[in-house]
Amino acid sequence: MFAAVGGFFLDLSLAIALLAGLSLLGVAAVGFAQGLRGIDSAQIALDPLLLVVVSLVATAISALFVYYFRRNANPVERAESWRALWHRSSWGWIAFALIACSGYSAVVSAFAQEMGIDITPTNQVLGEIIRTHPRSLLIFAVLIAPAYEELLFRRVLFGRLWAAGRPWLGVALSSAAFALVHEPPGLGVSSGWGMLLLWSVYALMGALFAWIYRRTGSLWTAYLAHAGNNLIACLALLA
Repeated sequence: MFAAVGGFFLDLSLAIALLAGLSLLGVAAVGFAQGLRGIDSAQIALDPLLLVVVSLVATAISALFVYYFRRNANPVERAESWRALWHRSSWGWIAFALIACSGYSAVVSAFAQEMGIDITPTNQVLGEIIRTHPRSLLIFAVLIAPAYEELLFRRVLFGRLWAAGRPWLGVALSSAAFALVHEPPGLGVSSGWGMLLLWSVYALMGALFAWIYRRTGSLWTAYLAHAGNNLIACLALLA
């Protein structure tokens, strides 16, 4: 078990280090490109959509790197995962995860509003972007982001402890990592109780996605549940 836990934290550390490094390089590259266009350094302002693209690319490369070099699925595993998706029960678990995520998010929002707690998520910038670039953001948030996040958090991180015979520890640790990466301590808009409530929302999502992955044996179910949840969130922002 200790080897599996060590591998978990090594994988997570590699992903975070790559994400931070690639994000800085991406922002620097965008600023450099604007400088070449003759824009004065004091006037350089990064387009929020470009920042989202940089973040997505950095996270995708990080997740794919850790997946490919640390816990790559073989052809047999990929084929079994695809077949398992088409079991009738798999779609029932996807629906269950969507209902549970949406329901819990609604309860937390109502509670926070009643108590006067600010639970503004760090990704609040997406609200304005989705109104100006709806199709682009829908593609990123609904189709692309869930794919690399499921590879990292469920296939690599949760899957390592699942394979070691400690699935519940895998659920706990991968869900905590999922929450902390989405709402980094000290870097988010919310704080105190607001941050704790946001962590609980993301942790529940991570736990549910890990659970249906284990229950169905298909990473596709976790991906579709994640994509569906993001679609609901994006449609809410558009509304």
